[in-house]
Amino acid sequence: MEFFRGTVSQFIEIGHSQNGLSQHQARTRAASRTLIVRLQVVTLVWMLVECGVSLSAAATAHSPALLAFGSDSFVELLSATVVLLQFMPSFPLDKRRASQIAGALLFSLAAVVALSATLAIAHGVHPSTSIAGIAITIAALVGMPILARKKHAVARATNNRALAADAVQSATCAYLAGLTLLDLASNAVFHLPWIDSAAALIAIPILVVEGRRAPRGESCGCC
Repeated sequence: MEFFRGTVSQFIEIGHSQNGLSQHQARTRAASRTLIVRLQVVTLVWMLVECGVSLSAAATAHSPALLAFGSDSFVELLSATVVLLQFMPSFPLDKRRASQIAGALLFSLAAVVALSATLAIAHGVHPSTSIAGIAITIAALVGMPILARKKHAVARATNNRALAADAVQSATCAYLAGLTLLDLASNAVFHLPWIDSAAALIAIPILVVEGRRAPRGESCGCC
C-alpha cells in the first residue's frame, strides 16, 4: 500500500511538472509572438513613412536613386505585412502567392529604375539636392540595422523563416540607404548629373536578386 501511494505521488508530481513546463512554453511562445508582432508593426509604420517620403522626394528632385530606395521600401512594407499576417489565421492569405507577387513587383521596379536612370543619363537630367531624401536615408541607415538585428535574434530563437528573410530585407534597406545617401551627398557637393543615375544602376542588381529569391521565401543575402 505504501509503495502504491508513493508511486501515485510520483505520477502526480511528474504530471504537475509537465503541466508547469507546458505553461512555461505557452508563456514563452506568447511572449515571442507579441515581440514579433511589435517588431512588424514598427516596421510597417516606418516603411509607410520611408516609402512616402523617399518616393515624394524622388519625384520632386527627379532622382532615380531615391526611386530605387523608395521602391525597395515598398517591397519591405509588403514583406513585413506577410510576416504579420502569419498571426492572423482568419485572414485568407496565400503566402506563396504573396511572395510570387512581391518577386514580380521587384522585377517591375528594377525595370522602372533602369529606364529612369538611362533616360536621365541620355537627356542630361541633373537631379536637385533633396534635403528630405538625405534626412530619410540617414534615419534608415541608423534605424534599419538595429531593427534587422532584433528580427534576426527573434527569428533564430523561434525558428521563424519568414521573419529571418524579413530581417535580411531590413539589412538590405540599410545598405541601399547608405548607397543612396552617398549619392545624394555627392550630388549636393559636386553637382555631377551622372552620380544619381549611377547609384540607381548599382542598386538594380540588388532588386533583381531579391526578386529571384522572393518566391522561395528568401531574401537578398548581400548584407
